[in-house]
Amino acid sequence: MTRIKRGYIARRRRTKIRLFASSFRGAHSRLTRTMIQQKIRALVSSHRDRGKQKRSFRRLWITRINAGIREMGVSYNYSRLINNIYKRQLLLNRKILAQIAISNRNCFYMISNEIIK
Repeated sequence: MTRIKRGYIARRRRTKIRLFASSFRGAHSRLTRTMIQQKIRALVSSHRDRGKQKRSFRRLWITRINAGIREMGVSYNYSRLINNIYKRQLLLNRKILAQIAISNRNCFYMISNEIIK
């Protein structure tokens, strides 16, 4: 029997994986099996950490808002501020409030005073 060379499909698949894994170090960027394993692992990690990133940013915004309120010296806390924002149906989310608390404290002070009233 004559020898049959493999087609181009498998080579094309490996080339795609090699392009994905080109930034990996050592055998992870050279050996096909380890490349495939590392690619799966990298994609799992990125999928998991996208959710984790959302949680950590929300936590950071809450911390900044709470620190901004406590810095003003009023007997007022984060939970009461958010509760009053929802009662007044204001369109200010935590990200915007945190940015205002950092960049423009006078504006944040005015917003919190209006919400308290």
